[in-house]
Amino acid sequence: MSPKRVSKDEYYLGIAKEVAKRSTCFRRSIGAIIIRDDQIISTGYVGAPRKTKSSFEHGSCLRDKLNIPHGHRYELCRSVHAEQNAIINAARAGVSLLGGDIYIHGTTVDEKKTIDAIPCFICKKMIINAGLKRVISSGKDGNILEFSTDDWIKDWKENDIIDDKHQYG
Repeated sequence: MSPKRVSKDEYYLGIAKEVAKRSTCFRRSIGAIIIRDDQIISTGYVGAPRKTKSSFEHGSCLRDKLNIPHGHRYELCRSVHAEQNAIINAARAGVSLLGGDIYIHGTTVDEKKTIDAIPCFICKKMIINAGLKRVISSGKDGNILEFSTDDWIKDWKENDIIDDKHQYG
């Protein structure tokens, strides 16, 4: 009897989980990797823009200081989201994302609790425009969540973005 081999989705989510350990957010540790043709082409984690001070370096979360709840007023966050950083890093390297998949893993900062790592609305729009086809993310109950950007597009044509069934937070 041979040992059980992890699925590709489990494998790539495991890598995204490791990437998340670089996060510099007091609220969540989130990592993302982009795969195309079964190859990792980009990674990203929650963190401050290059050459700027992170929340860790400031010693506090600005949104916590301002009593801003999760899922609101992202423009006041010092960090760039993991999904955004993965897309940006691919662009910096001149790599096309068309037809690729993005894997997102998230935990509480102490890494004790896995969260539903569903992209926020801003990240969803970027993922669609980048040409990614599938979003695979960690689920709080240990399950794997899978979304098709074609489904998001179809839903947003028929309804409005705010009616989205799967929202962060």
